Amino acid sequence: MAALEIPIGIAEYKVTREPNRLITLGLGSCVGVSIYDPFTRVGGLIHIMLPDSTLFENQTSKTGKFADTGIPFMIRDMLSYGVKINNLEAKMVGGAQMFDGVDHFKIGQRNIEKSDQILSRIGIKVIVRETGGNKGRTMILDTVTGQVTIRLLGNQIKII
Repeated sequence: MAALEIPIGIAEYKVTREPNRLITLGLGSCVGVSIYDPFTRVGGLIHIMLPDSTLFENQTSKTGKFADTGIPFMIRDMLSYGVKINNLEAKMVGGAQMFDGVDHFKIGQRNIEKSDQILSRIGIKVIVRETGGNKGRTMILDTVTGQVTIRLLGNQIKII
């Protein structure tokens, strides 16, 4: 079977199994969280825009917009593929402060903190992260290996 490269937009998540790759572009203050089961080779990737859905009256139909709702929804979908919570490992990318002195709300840092909190509550360990800074990133999860490739602005590539 040929591998597909499946795009994830802002405020979305998707789940797939090997040999596919999940990719999300434009992680500035947004946070990308990949969750992977190395035994079933099932992975999920979410592009989180905001930390907390409870701060908004009109919540969107985009289930991946908020860390507190999107991560649990993605894990629920992964469970339907037969993964076990104890096997899951997470990687986190993004949460940058894109504009010096402008981000008074510290959205990037709050996205990181809330994602950490939700994952910890569920019992999933973040095994590696590439967060903070001030550069936008692209994140690609390879479901064959569980590796995450990060492309930074300026064509730098890092594999975690």
